[in-house]
Amino acid sequence: MKHVNLRIRPRKWILAILFLAGTGLSILGIPGEPTAIRPGETREMALRREAESKAAFESAYHVFMSPRCMNCHPAGNVPLQGDDSHLHTQGVRRGPDGRGLYALKCKNCHQDANLPGEHMPPGLPTWRLPPEDRPMVFQGKSPRELAASFKNARFTGFASIHQIIEHVEKDPLVLHSFTYGTRPPLEHGEFAAKVREWVEKGAVLPDK
Repeated sequence: MKHVNLRIRPRKWILAILFLAGTGLSILGIPGEPTAIRPGETREMALRREAESKAAFESAYHVFMSPRCMNCHPAGNVPLQGDDSHLHTQGVRRGPDGRGLYALKCKNCHQDANLPGEHMPPGLPTWRLPPEDRPMVFQGKSPRELAASFKNARFTGFASIHQIIEHVEKDPLVLHSFTYGTRPPLEHGEFAAKVREWVEKGAVLPDK
C-alpha cells in the first residue's frame, strides 16, 4: 500500500489560517461564542455583556466623531474647524508638541476661556492637539477601528485601557468640548458612562 504523507507544510498552515480569517470563521472557537466567560457567568450572560459593550462604544463613537472631538484629532497635521470640519484657516499646523508651529501657536487665538461673540475662538489654558509623535487620529476610522486604536497603548499613551475612563471623565479638553459650538450628540455624563460601560464590560470591538 502506498504511503500517504498527511503532514501539512507550514506554508499551507499559514494559507489555511488566512483563509479562515477571511471567511470570518474561527479556528480557536465557535462563531457566536463569547470571547471570554467571566467567573460566575453563563454563556448567555457573557454574550449579553459583550453585546452591551459593543453597543456602548457605538453610542460613544458618535461623540468621538462629532466636530467638537474630531476637529482636534484629524488625519493630517492641520486641525479641523467648524461644524463642517473644514481645514483650519491661516495655515495653522500641529507642530511637534501639538501647540502650533512657529509664530502660529494655538494660544495666539485660543485664549484661556471661550471668547464671547459669534464665531469667536473657544479657549482653554491647555488648548492643543495631540503631539506629532502620537497624533491619536479619529478621522476616517470606523467604530471597530477606533475601538481597536483605544486598546493600543502606542495610540493612547495610556498604560491601561482603564485610563481612558478617567480621561473622558476628567480631562479639561474633553470637558471643554461640551461647552461651545454645536454640542456633541450626548451630554458629557452620558458619554463618559458609555465609555466606562464599554471598558468594564470587556472593551469588545464593534463588528464594523
